[in-house]
Amino acid sequence: MNRVSLVATAALAAAAFSTQAATAQTLKTVKDRGQLSCGVSQGLPGFSAPDDKGNWAGLDVDVCRAIAAAILGDANKVKFVPLSAKDRFTALQSGEIDVLSRNTTWTLSRDTSLGANFTGVTYYDGQGFLVKKSLKVNSALELNSASVCVQTGTTTEQNLADYFRGNNMKYEVIAFTSADETVKAYESGRCDVFTSDVSQLYAERLKLSNPADHAVLPEVISKEPLGPMVRHGDDQWFDIVKWTLFAMVDAEELGITQKNVDEMAKSDKPELKRAFGTDGNLGEQLGLTKDWVSRIVKAVGNYGESFDRNVGAGSKLGIARGLNQLWNKGGIQYAPPIR
Repeated sequence: MNRVSLVATAALAAAAFSTQAATAQTLKTVKDRGQLSCGVSQGLPGFSAPDDKGNWAGLDVDVCRAIAAAILGDANKVKFVPLSAKDRFTALQSGEIDVLSRNTTWTLSRDTSLGANFTGVTYYDGQGFLVKKSLKVNSALELNSASVCVQTGTTTEQNLADYFRGNNMKYEVIAFTSADETVKAYESGRCDVFTSDVSQLYAERLKLSNPADHAVLPEVISKEPLGPMVRHGDDQWFDIVKWTLFAMVDAEELGITQKNVDEMAKSDKPELKRAFGTDGNLGEQLGLTKDWVSRIVKAVGNYGESFDRNVGAGSKLGIARGLNQLWNKGGIQYAPPIR
């Protein structure tokens, strides 16, 4: 091997070592700390909200707990950091949180300009409108000249502008910095309409004094794929968070549940043996243990169980699975295979 080749090889080796060291940083930090720091909403029922004793629950919370279970073996080793829409990205960029799991829409600009990566889609959503039934409005196309309450720091304002201009309608924006302020303003009559992601409208409606007096209009005016985010530059951490979500989705497809996980782990089916770590070393490739999938499912269940418990048929929200049904059951929720 000539001198040039030796130098090139050494440089490649050094770069590889440097990359490996960098990619292990967040995982090591979490392990050394013994706790995951997870950014969540300031209180959105079904997704991330504390009860009167301070115990957090929701679909986004389950993702946090699943990550902690996969890494630390304990789904309770999570510090939940409530963040406003305005502050959520700064908290991630600064290192205050390890992962942001807070009903955040995946867009090109966010994926490229914030120094962060989306790791998947926990909920396929779209923007809609909540109105008082007393207005006798049955369609968003009847909202010409309406005043609309929105929360700043979200994608809703641009979507709102696109929709109204596209339909040659006038409107007035009344903006607030927090979701609670927005909902209170809507309920007090400061605006005619409250617009946000449809899932959030169902959640926020529960906070109103008379939820049955309000209706979500049928129009969905945007694509809002919601999912967790991690910082750029840590590929191993990106893979762990991404595959934690994928494991929940794949577990549902494979029929693995909280109740049957131990029994399913005894199966001789190749796909189950790979998932449970009895064949191969896929968990170790992520920097986790062989039983990482078992830890996740035991902690929070599969994706379908989490969905139903938090936002679906088994919850107060009662949202239909719709697009969030598995790909082989009429939806578009899909995860790469564990192999």
